[in-house]
Amino acid sequence: MRAVVILALLGSASVAHAQATDAPPPLKVNVPLDLTITGVGAAAWLSSELLFKHQLAPATCRWCDRDAAGNDTLNAFDRNIRDDLVWHNPHTADVLSNVSAFALLPAVTLGGTALAAHHAGANANIGKDLLVVGEATILAQDANQIVKFAVGRERPFVHRLPEDQKSQTAMPDDNNLSFFSGHTTWAFSMATAAGTVCSMHGYKYAPWVWAGGLTVATGTALLRIGADKHYATDVITGAIVGTAFGIGVPRIFHQVETQPSKTAQGLSLSLGPSPAGPGLGISGQF
Repeated sequence: MRAVVILALLGSASVAHAQATDAPPPLKVNVPLDLTITGVGAAAWLSSELLFKHQLAPATCRWCDRDAAGNDTLNAFDRNIRDDLVWHNPHTADVLSNVSAFALLPAVTLGGTALAAHHAGANANIGKDLLVVGEATILAQDANQIVKFAVGRERPFVHRLPEDQKSQTAMPDDNNLSFFSGHTTWAFSMATAAGTVCSMHGYKYAPWVWAGGLTVATGTALLRIGADKHYATDVITGAIVGTAFGIGVPRIFHQVETQPSKTAQGLSLSLGPSPAGPGLGISGQF
């Protein structure tokens, strides 16, 4: 009888231990530090975009795709893809790219990451998971903004305007910020960061987060070409840089915690001779 009781206790302890360690552990995140990095990065990006673009953006193109005589030198790759994919009404593609990047994509990736964690019984991970995705996305945007202001590539639709009309566009400060695509960088960094975080945890829904995020990100990139705001090389570079940040930031700086949870650490069992007489006994600390 005593043996049966002991086995039952061992079975219950093993189930309790499994339940304590079943949920994937959180990522290694220094919340104050990572919140600061993300907040400062977001402030720098938004202020450069909304407050200081006139001072930071080049007034004339540095990469103009024209020679000294004014002849068009745009490469055949960009020209052919632009001619094939630009929309009859580029403004519609522009609006849709904004909706895709800044509404649909966060719903798919951030919502998908939270749902994947919830399905895995890891609701406690959601805050840190989303912080890491946000950090990777913002750092990618900061890198993109620095390059755009430094390179000064003329946008496709501006490239085709007569010289005396280029200053009359709706947003002249934006005329020479084609390389590389900020929307595409945003989209691929967020999509790959969300997918990477879910894969690092081993969430069952990780493939769906990858598939949904990359589908929307690819659609966003194509819409930027359709809107005549970027060339193919702009969006390809944005996809590469965004992916590098989206995968690199979680995997390099935020590995999954390897130590057991506090719940699991609080239970210690040992099996040995019973002090009360013949047989085996079980002792534990809680």
